[in-house]
Amino acid sequence: MWNQTSLEMKINQTLVDKFKKYAKIGGVLFILLGAVGIFFPTFMTFGTLAFVSYLMLFAGISAGALTWASNRKDWAGWLKSFILIIVASYMIFYPLQGVATLGLLFSIYFFMDAFGGFGLAFSAEGQKHKWVWLFNAATSLVLAIIFIIGWPFTSLWLVGFFVGVSLFFDGISLLVGGAALDAIDEKEQK
Repeated sequence: MWNQTSLEMKINQTLVDKFKKYAKIGGVLFILLGAVGIFFPTFMTFGTLAFVSYLMLFAGISAGALTWASNRKDWAGWLKSFILIIVASYMIFYPLQGVATLGLLFSIYFFMDAFGGFGLAFSAEGQKHKWVWLFNAATSLVLAIIFIIGWPFTSLWLVGFFVGVSLFFDGISLLVGGAALDAIDEKEQK
């Protein structure tokens, strides 16, 4: 995958230039949001809960509208819509229980993020930035394990703290990735 980087960069130079620019901007924003989550974890927990709850509510309503418009007899479409709306409503009207539910979902997310990060790191054989992906993956794995140990009692502050830490390190990864592309460009221009 990484051996083809220079060929792909030549083909999609405009896309690479945009990615470099927005990776740096996104990296800085992720680092700032991550810092908010680290220093104010309860605030980030409820912000994350509101975001996820209303996103699920919108998805449930959209799934219901799509099922209504396309196939009103599709019980699976109605079930999906119903479950999304019920879970979103539960999380909105019972925020503490919603935080515990969200915490369990985030633990699963961190396990998956660690798996993906290790996959990226091992596919970046011989690249200088491999350590960033390894560190990001290891951080996600440690966060997932810590969360499982204290769940559900520590969900109120751990959700926000973990989201903050994850955003912080994702921001660093984006900054390093943008810098790595700059280095590749400079190397090819010489």
